[in-house]
Amino acid sequence: MKNPSMVMLRRNLKHIARNPTSVFNAVLMPVVVMLMFVYMLGDAFSVGVPYVDYATPGMLLLAVCYGLGAVATAVNSDMTKGIINRFKVMDVPRGAVLTGHVIASVLTNLIAIAAIIGVAFALGFNPSASFAQWLGVIGLVVLLGIATAWLTVALGLFAKSPETAGLASVPLVMLPFFSSAIVPADKMGPGVKQFAQYQPFTPIIESLRGLLNGAPHTGDLIAAFAWCLGIAVVGYVWSTSTFTKRA
Repeated sequence: MKNPSMVMLRRNLKHIARNPTSVFNAVLMPVVVMLMFVYMLGDAFSVGVPYVDYATPGMLLLAVCYGLGAVATAVNSDMTKGIINRFKVMDVPRGAVLTGHVIASVLTNLIAIAAIIGVAFALGFNPSASFAQWLGVIGLVVLLGIATAWLTVALGLFAKSPETAGLASVPLVMLPFFSSAIVPADKMGPGVKQFAQYQPFTPIIESLRGLLNGAPHTGDLIAAFAWCLGIAVVGYVWSTSTFTKRA
């Protein structure tokens, strides 16, 4: 018997193949942002290291976030257009529908991450990470992708229409810009500095930065994994409970 989650994943991948704009946007926008900050504005930032080395970890996080709007819209469309009722008749497990969206989102993230890393090397990126540290980078990015995907699925289910679902993910896209992704938090003004220091994305970015530089900080790693796990749990519980109520 086929795994229902894999069946739903195949369905979502077919939808993406028929509408590649979502993948194109998820991959293109982070690359454009990276070119803008590194190639055009990099000389304006003084961070103590080549700016491409500093910015790449933040761009990896941006690559994860930029595709979330399409996930929220797709989830809401399934809920509001009667697809879920058809799945109920077919005796498809409810969790399989949501898991399929999450896995498809993570796979899209990996494509965007590969594009960002390729552009970074083209711009002179020179990481010091060992093979094990690269595995840590990939593991943290995948965990972040799973966490943000579950939270986005919950936002998509909570929204009343596909249009509002897409807008619901905007804060997740904007949050990296108020972190240490672009400039160090201690160079920001009062208020913004404190927000950047204590928001969830900053320790994740600093963990990626430390791993890629070959000098990860244990405190940042613990905070990063804690935030990812916490976001994943909240997103999963919220999405499954909302799905049960609405379905």
